[in-house]
Amino acid sequence: MTPLPSTSEETPQAEASAPKVVIVSGLSGSGKSVALKTFEDLDYYCVDNLPVELLPSFVRSLMRDDVLPQKIAVGIDVRNRHSDLSKLAQWRSALAQLGLEGKLIFFDASDEVLLRRYSDTRRRHPLGHSGLSLQEAINREREIIAPLRDEADIVIDTSALNVHQMRRRLIGEFAPTSGTALSLLFESFAYKRGVPADADFVFDARVLPNPHWDPELRPYSGRDRRVQEYLQSQAVVGQYIEQVSQFLDTWLPRLRGETRSYVTIAFGCTGGKHRSVYLAETLARHAREQGWEEVATFHRELE
Repeated sequence: MTPLPSTSEETPQAEASAPKVVIVSGLSGSGKSVALKTFEDLDYYCVDNLPVELLPSFVRSLMRDDVLPQKIAVGIDVRNRHSDLSKLAQWRSALAQLGLEGKLIFFDASDEVLLRRYSDTRRRHPLGHSGLSLQEAINREREIIAPLRDEADIVIDTSALNVHQMRRRLIGEFAPTSGTALSLLFESFAYKRGVPADADFVFDARVLPNPHWDPELRPYSGRDRRVQEYLQSQAVVGQYIEQVSQFLDTWLPRLRGETRSYVTIAFGCTGGKHRSVYLAETLARHAREQGWEEVATFHRELE
């Protein structure tokens, strides 16, 4: 694929719309998924795992739409290892020829932190299927995506950052007017793997009916409609949500006057897949409806 040409007919259209394009890259486990979710919360049109050579044509296809997104975030990482990542500069140049503003933000972390994060989440590294040890996979990934790091406009080392701090770094960079707001994180977790260390409020969902025991619902999560419909049909779940909502509506506004900049509200259940995920998503949506501007979700056992 060759770079897109810049013609006199295309340029005025690009300048009229001129969307902002943010390329999100980095090491697996460094926080890219949290970053893309943050951009989504900032009203970016987000696409993950886009082959790098398709970047210009993808943006160009959006420019043909009647309603063009003004903010676009695209995830490009080691899953694109079969693409020639060294040609990213060429594809970014093609965007510039269309009059588009583009930035590449790269997330990094130390090997020690990455090893610990993989141990905590028990996730499989994208290169793990190659028969490499986790350390070997991390080393190989660094080699593959080195061209992306070299090309980055912003490099963020998340080794010492928690989810809140990383979100606020992005919000401060890409939505400066919101920098002083109180950030809310609604997190789900499994009790069998411990309560999140940074949780400010913890609610136990194990008292609620468990979709896990329904074989048809077991493969799904609290993000899926079938599980949501099951839990919505349970009166006790509605009562639980109503009472927790009243509690949060009463006490969260009182934290605005303190020096803290973020609050974590955690919901736990046995496996961290159904009830806790549904509650975190539902209460996050309620918070947005109540006027909270910086609201995010994080599902520890699903990420």
